[in-house]
Amino acid sequence: MIRAKLQEEFGYTNPMEVPKLDKIVINMGVGEAAGDQKKLDAAVADLTLIAGQKPVRTRAKKAIAGFKIREGQAIGCKVTLRKARMFEFLDRLVTIALPRVRDFRGIPGNRGFDGRGNYALGLKEQIVFPEINYDKVDQVRGMDIVFVTTAKTDKEAKALLKAFDLPFVN
Repeated sequence: MIRAKLQEEFGYTNPMEVPKLDKIVINMGVGEAAGDQKKLDAAVADLTLIAGQKPVRTRAKKAIAGFKIREGQAIGCKVTLRKARMFEFLDRLVTIALPRVRDFRGIPGNRGFDGRGNYALGLKEQIVFPEINYDKVDQVRGMDIVFVTTAKTDKEAKALLKAFDLPFVN
């Protein structure tokens, strides 16, 4: 249904030209993990509950003395969702998590696109997801959610994500 609508809107002749959602990457940068690994462990546990699969720890590419970070030190975690888990997460994000964001009017549609058909969205707190028990949260952490599509332009990507009911403001 989404595919047919996009094919008609953009006039694709080949059905393989129609853009599709390739993957969703959820990243949680935990800068405080430089001093306390327990904070990173808590972030990994939260992301596991949110995504439904175990995240991989991200490491610092180079040392930054100002942030007290050494090269190779674990400073965050990320998870890549594909296929069924990706669509299940997208459904939970749109129907449950985004409406629970404080003062939510929609996500900005004019920024967040990278020019190559990918969209990045930031959430300020992980407690908008129902899987996270509010009483057990040690600290409110934000996360980046990146929608990677096969779309060639931002316009095509926005139409695709709109078809998946992402609530764009403009």
